[in-house]
Amino acid sequence: MPSRSAELDLPGVTPSRQKRSRETTAALLEAGAEMLCRHSLAELSIEALCRQVGATVGAFYSRFESKDAYFNALMALAARDGERRVSEMAVAAPDDAGLAALCRQVVGGIIGWMRAHEGVLRAALQHDDNRPDSWSPFKALARANTERAIPLLLPAMGKGRRAAKSSAIAFGFQVVLGTLVNAILNDPGPLSLRDAELKERLSGCLLLLLEAEMKS
Repeated sequence: MPSRSAELDLPGVTPSRQKRSRETTAALLEAGAEMLCRHSLAELSIEALCRQVGATVGAFYSRFESKDAYFNALMALAARDGERRVSEMAVAAPDDAGLAALCRQVVGGIIGWMRAHEGVLRAALQHDDNRPDSWSPFKALARANTERAIPLLLPAMGKGRRAAKSSAIAFGFQVVLGTLVNAILNDPGPLSLRDAELKERLSGCLLLLLEAEMKS
């Protein structure tokens, strides 16, 4: 979780110039993200949250306009981290990386982000019906992942048929993200979000979809 004031410049969060106050804000955000891994947003108690970090309820509401504003801040932080990871994905890819290695890289990056923000993402999904705007930052991030992945993966798929191959990449990401969202929300098995095997299985699935398009 962030500790620098610029990273805590979030909608609905009262800004503070004092280091100790910023540290308390960061601690509240970090504790809440961790508590959402075990509790729903409705179950998240502001009183329990404040006790965990040694803050008063008054201190909480002096920083956050409401519980909704607090959750919006958690989502904004998760979205920022996702944007950073997406940006770094293309930079980190070797020029001579093969398609299989690239699939593992992008799928691993997405899984890593979702594991880091699992509770916040689950809460956003669970409240999507009641708050249609709550999932919007992550829908935008999913689109950004796809848009960044297309120029990353396309050269490794060979020349020609760029439109068809781009569509195959987009569909492959729909499969990957749909599987991960289902794992976060329902955990139906056999593999959970935390299983090490999930990265290899999903990256292999993406690779097979793209190789099938290359053979068309």
